[in-house]
Amino acid sequence: MRVWHMRQGISVEVSAADRVRLEAVVADRNSPQKHVWRARIVLLTAEGSGTVEIMRRTGKSKTAVWRWQERFMTAGVDGLLRDKTRPSRVPPLGREVAERVVALTQSDPPGETTHWTAAAMAEAAAISVSSVQRIWRAHGLQPHRVRQFKLSNDPHFAAKLRDIVGLYIDPPAHAIVLSVDEKSQIQALDRTQPGLPLKPGRCGTMTHDYKRHGTTTLFAALDVLEGKIIGRCMQRHRHQEFIRFLNAIEAEVPIGKIVHVILDNYATHKHPRSVPGSSAIRASSFTTRRPRRPGSTPSRASSPSSPNGASSAASSDRSSISRPPSTASSTRPTTIHAPSHGPPTPTRSSLPSGAGTKC
Repeated sequence: MRVWHMRQGISVEVSAADRVRLEAVVADRNSPQKHVWRARIVLLTAEGSGTVEIMRRTGKSKTAVWRWQERFMTAGVDGLLRDKTRPSRVPPLGREVAERVVALTQSDPPGETTHWTAAAMAEAAAISVSSVQRIWRAHGLQPHRVRQFKLSNDPHFAAKLRDIVGLYIDPPAHAIVLSVDEKSQIQALDRTQPGLPLKPGRCGTMTHDYKRHGTTTLFAALDVLEGKIIGRCMQRHRHQEFIRFLNAIEAEVPIGKIVHVILDNYATHKHPRSVPGSSAIRASSFTTRRPRRPGSTPSRASSPSSPNGASSAASSDRSSISRPPSTASSTRPTTIHAPSHGPPTPTRSSLPSGAGTKC
């Protein structure tokens, strides 16, 4: 170990292990140049070279030589391989700037813009776009995003929701749960000329124009347990077509199965001929359920003050219609769950003669 004195009160001690590390840094061609000349300053100092000689051989100033000699004395070789953190040339933004950006973000943007953008906020707050994004990120603000929600005004919505979800998750035994919906106004389009098929070296062809063949309506019922779909395309979207589709569902369901059909609150499903007691439907029972869209009117339901106490938290009322014994073997009982919006409005449902008990 050798000790060399430089300025008053400053000395450099280079151990054998430190010398090996410093020489390895100088010899390595992949070492950063700033690490190389720092190591050379310390090695020249250990060899007894003066400050002027070190300045001439490394090409650095006197203050640089003294700085890295002192750094090695206090932090060793590791101190030569890293720089100290320096304050930014631009002072950081104050807390009042961040509070002003947050307040502006929570207010309406100027003009006819729908939401704040980073560029607009940077111009309004007189800061950079990156600063605006950094403040938004720190406060969890995302003015370009909107989360949608829907609240029901039905006081029994939670109970109805549990009942509907219960049918999906745990359907009753010997029963089929069908989710029914329609897609109307489907355009039946055709190309004006037939296209050529795909072949090697040529893609398929298709004319840019088309001709219309009117519209069609798709009625579909999804069996949630087996994943099967029962579908029909019809020209119109009225209660007559809806009744025909219900009869088509009944024809495809195995005999002896109870069918639970879950519907939305569309007007077609609430037609007088589509509600319980209608002779046009071969289904045997209806149940009102949850809402479909805001502004919908309550669907028809049986009177809650039925003789057998049919009202429940999950449905407005249920009314079962059974066929006479002579024709019961050819029918399948069906439960149709039609959601309603808001508290159910009791109405009377006429039952045909010979109807069974209410459930």
